[in-house]
Amino acid sequence: MSLTLCVQLWAVPGNEGLLATYEDEVLSLLGDHGARLLQRVRTVERSDGPYEVQIIELPDDAALEAYMADPRRLAAAPLRDRSVARTEITRVTEVATSGQ
Repeated sequence: MSLTLCVQLWAVPGNEGLLATYEDEVLSLLGDHGARLLQRVRTVERSDGPYEVQIIELPDDAALEAYMADPRRLAAAPLRDRSVARTEITRVTEVATSGQ
């Protein structure tokens, strides 16, 4: 059964550009695991909230585990450690809005 994740990322202050570089690199691996990036947005103004939010769809838990363990993703850990202060990952589902 497919799963959808909401990934919220807080940048290390001053390293927002590095966070974007890291995410560009690791998100490019999603397709190798049958996953899709559905949406990727960033805050317009500085706030206490996340700098970047992503909605990712994966075929199943095995695909998520394979993506998280991908050696190419793990090799980027030093860049992640310099750029990502905090990450929250939540399983979500689409909600139909009125009028749909």
